[in-house]
Amino acid sequence: MMPENKQAEKEKEEKTAKAEQTEKTEEQPKEKKQTKKKKENELEEKFNQLNDTYLRMLAEYDNYRKRTQKEKENMFSDGISKVVLAILPVMDNFERALQSESGDAEFKNGVEMIYKQLVTNLSELGVAELECTGQPFDPTKHNAIMHIDDEQYGENEIVEVFQKGYVYKNETIIRHAVVKVAN
Repeated sequence: MMPENKQAEKEKEEKTAKAEQTEKTEEQPKEKKQTKKKKENELEEKFNQLNDTYLRMLAEYDNYRKRTQKEKENMFSDGISKVVLAILPVMDNFERALQSESGDAEFKNGVEMIYKQLVTNLSELGVAELECTGQPFDPTKHNAIMHIDDEQYGENEIVEVFQKGYVYKNETIIRHAVVKVAN
């Protein structure tokens, strides 16, 4: 009977060995699938991280480019404002010369031609005179040095301009207008 037991044991061992082998072969693809999924997830995570970094750098560069362009424009605008501010007293003197009486008509005509050329050049640069008389007083554009009470004029209306004001491209005040305000 022993040989039958041995044979039964052998068969049992073979069956368990086969079962273990099939389990191992079934587990191996599962393990491979799991490691493959892990690698895919890691690669996808790495891709997302790199893509996010790339997009942030691209946005940062775009902001840098816009900021430097705006700084350049501001520097140019500031430069023009400073130069025009230095020229304005000369322009005021030309206006005074044109208002004064002169016996020499040709001289006055020459001064007027120079004045017109100066005004034309400044307007081509984007410099304009502030319109003041009859306008409401605006402290961002005007500097009031006198105040009168007169029923003929409206509330805070500019009645007289002592010194003209100028603006660059309708946004930057180069010089405030010096005015007299009513009421």
